[in-house]
Amino acid sequence: MAETITRNYKIDFLGKRTIAVGLSVILSLAAIVSLFVRGLNFAIDFTGGTVVEATYDNPPDLNAIRLQLETAGFHGPTAQHFGTARTVLIRLPPEANADGGPAKDGTAKDPVAEDLGLAQNDLKSRVSAALNTDPAFKATITRVEFVGPQVGDDLTESSILALVLATIGILVYVAWRFEYRFSLGAILATLHDIVMIFGIFSFFQLDFDLSVLAAILAVMGYSLNDTIVVFDRIRENFRKYRRGEVIDIMNLSINETLSRTLMTSFLTFVTVLAMAIWGGEIIHNFAIALIIGIVVGTYSSIYVASALALRLGVSRADLLLPEKEGAVDTRP
Repeated sequence: MAETITRNYKIDFLGKRTIAVGLSVILSLAAIVSLFVRGLNFAIDFTGGTVVEATYDNPPDLNAIRLQLETAGFHGPTAQHFGTARTVLIRLPPEANADGGPAKDGTAKDPVAEDLGLAQNDLKSRVSAALNTDPAFKATITRVEFVGPQVGDDLTESSILALVLATIGILVYVAWRFEYRFSLGAILATLHDIVMIFGIFSFFQLDFDLSVLAAILAVMGYSLNDTIVVFDRIRENFRKYRRGEVIDIMNLSINETLSRTLMTSFLTFVTVLAMAIWGGEIIHNFAIALIIGIVVGTYSSIYVASALALRLGVSRADLLLPEKEGAVDTRP
């Protein structure tokens, strides 16, 4: 027998849906504006170029390193500390590559097409000479990595394709498993999470590389999983409480899954936070993207996804099982 729902939930999440969705819209617009104005700080995975890791005897001044490289003929170098104050990571744009690296007009030789080992050795020598002009700060080159511009372009295209296909897959899966209004709510909530990550990386100009892209794809799956759990409970309660109001059933469902959502998010957050603090520079931005995704994804699973589905007009009739016809009354 169908039960009648009562307001036995503790938190009225959907009662605050206007404020929550409004806040999400404002933050999403701010993230989009930042993307257009500041853009993303793409690492050489996407732009092409050279990464040089140098170790000093004494902690160096990053501005002095940039000046030394520009004086030596390298245009637009960037330098940052890498793990310790004595280790510096230097990024050189494609046109700064040694021995006639790609020029702005694209007519110069590509070191990949030649002997890459010789090109890197020459670049290593030039950078080492530039960094050792001050005898008080002796530098040792420990790593040189080169990514060609064409490789960067291919990675950019593949990354965009991966995001588009993942989004389409989510849309189709949720529409097949639930209902198209739930599907739109889930995909908008997931896109909300992605936009937040892009916006924060754009605003703070954090390095955006392949590891960050991998984190975004992981966040899409993580956020969707949380949303699916909530939607599953909503569907169960729609069929259990046939006389309740839609907003009450959704609120009850969110409250029932809240402890599971918060516990999963907290444990995942602690793990990723440890990666961000002690994992080193290689996975630092990967962990930062996951931290943002976990926090925003948990918020969107609770406040955004269900609120959007409700706004799109989902009703109890959309998920109810059809009543059996022709039932025989066996009562005396």
